[in-house]
Amino acid sequence: MQSSESVLTQARAALAHVPFHGHPQHPVIHMRLDHGALLLEGEVADIVDKTRTAAQMRRVDGVSSVIDHLRVADGSNPVGDGELRAAVCDRLLDDIDFRNCRISARAKGRSNELRAAGEDSAGEIEVGVADGVVTLSGHVISLSHLRLAGVLAWWVPGCRCVVNELKVEPAEADSDAEITEALRLVLETDDFVDAEQIGVHTEGRVVTLDGCAVTDAVRRRAEQDAWYVQGVENVVNRIELAG
Repeated sequence: MQSSESVLTQARAALAHVPFHGHPQHPVIHMRLDHGALLLEGEVADIVDKTRTAAQMRRVDGVSSVIDHLRVADGSNPVGDGELRAAVCDRLLDDIDFRNCRISARAKGRSNELRAAGEDSAGEIEVGVADGVVTLSGHVISLSHLRLAGVLAWWVPGCRCVVNELKVEPAEADSDAEITEALRLVLETDDFVDAEQIGVHTEGRVVTLDGCAVTDAVRRRAEQDAWYVQGVENVVNRIELAG
């Protein structure tokens, strides 16, 4: 069995090969290993750098899991935790896929129910925010709902990291097909994207997008949505511009 220092040395070497497209030089990332679980902390430029870093660390021999607490740089106007928490809750409350979910907000150690579960309860989601980091806890009815909740949080301006602690009840086995299904749901939810014009294929947690988009902004938006989906490790964007 390798020592913790040996595993960390390999992880630091692997980090040097991550293509940080959003930085002129590699960002400072702190690592801590606890019984094979590698905790990542620091700041990166965007969700692409965050996802690529975590994916690279999962390939390091001796790392059994990665706890990704990397934050993305906040290029927008600063948003207070209360404002961010309210905005995430509003997203969940407005989304049709969570209409039967109990939604609550956690602030100052207390949980405030914003909506009770519907007659056909689809779970419960509690939203907490600290220093721009959104934590989702509770349970939902499918992996697609778990992933969609995370993306809805990422879409809110000022969100720097999403810690998705939601559970699926009853439990489901994850797969590439589940990632594809979740991304299709995300694209259908995104008003900026015509989901019917975009194809999605996932293999080995690598998502390939094809089809067409009316503008380059829409093309890039669809790719961004894919990077936000929990479990995705890379995205290949083959969407072409219409006309």
